[in-house]
Amino acid sequence: MDKNNLPVIKVNTKEDIIFETYDCFSNQITDEKDSFDKLNWDHINPATGPIFIVGAEPGDTLEVTIKKIEIKGNVTLFTGPDSGVMGDELTENTIRQLPIINGQIKFDNNIDIPLNKMIGVIGTAPSGDPVSCGTPDSHGGNMDCKEITEGTTLYLPVNVKGALFALGDCHAAMGDGEVSVCGAEVPCEVTVNISVLKNKDWPLPFLIHNDKIMTVSSKETVDEACISATKNMVKFVQKYTDLTLGDSIHLLSLVGNLKICQVVDPNKTVRMELPLSYLKNWN
Repeated sequence: MDKNNLPVIKVNTKEDIIFETYDCFSNQITDEKDSFDKLNWDHINPATGPIFIVGAEPGDTLEVTIKKIEIKGNVTLFTGPDSGVMGDELTENTIRQLPIINGQIKFDNNIDIPLNKMIGVIGTAPSGDPVSCGTPDSHGGNMDCKEITEGTTLYLPVNVKGALFALGDCHAAMGDGEVSVCGAEVPCEVTVNISVLKNKDWPLPFLIHNDKIMTVSSKETVDEACISATKNMVKFVQKYTDLTLGDSIHLLSLVGNLKICQVVDPNKTVRMELPLSYLKNWN
């Protein structure tokens, strides 16, 4: 994601926008016997876009409502040496291609996995140096948060004029951690609706889903991401309750949930979840 990328289209706020996305391998894997070495690594983890949002200025906030994720192909899985959490113990690549039957991923004859459609890469252009679509940071990017799904509203920073918003790397399902180095990678069509919010003093990125607010942080280590996501949620509690700083921290210790999104990217991503019912008039 790069402030110098030319937008593919200009869109007005509050318009439905449909993104056509490749899987994270740019649909290069077509068979389980494919050689992973043949892949063009310049085409890994693509994001469709960017799009220029009319009226978005640096300092604004993008409010992105994810309306629909429609899967457009079979599932591709990969793991191998030096990949994921167990890459030090693997001696050969394992590639799987799996069908989706009756709303479930057919893992094998005995295991059917329910769909949990989500978006891995979603973000805006950073104001500084370009950031690979494989790396999450404060602009969003490859957060691989399984809560970024249908019905979610995601809030992202606007760092450059027009925001230059893009998304991709969709999954049919993924567990917290993404430990193999990928989820159930699929091409998709994603429908979103975007609004530009002015004068919002919020720690970004964060999202709302299933009556929970979740602060998301990506840092070089899981420890750093945990601290950052927690501090960002404390800011929300301080802003939208009458609690002291000490009691805000007590509240998160009692009802907040700190969860790992992924541990396999150059930066690790963590989210802190809190039921919205604890915040008064949060927006």
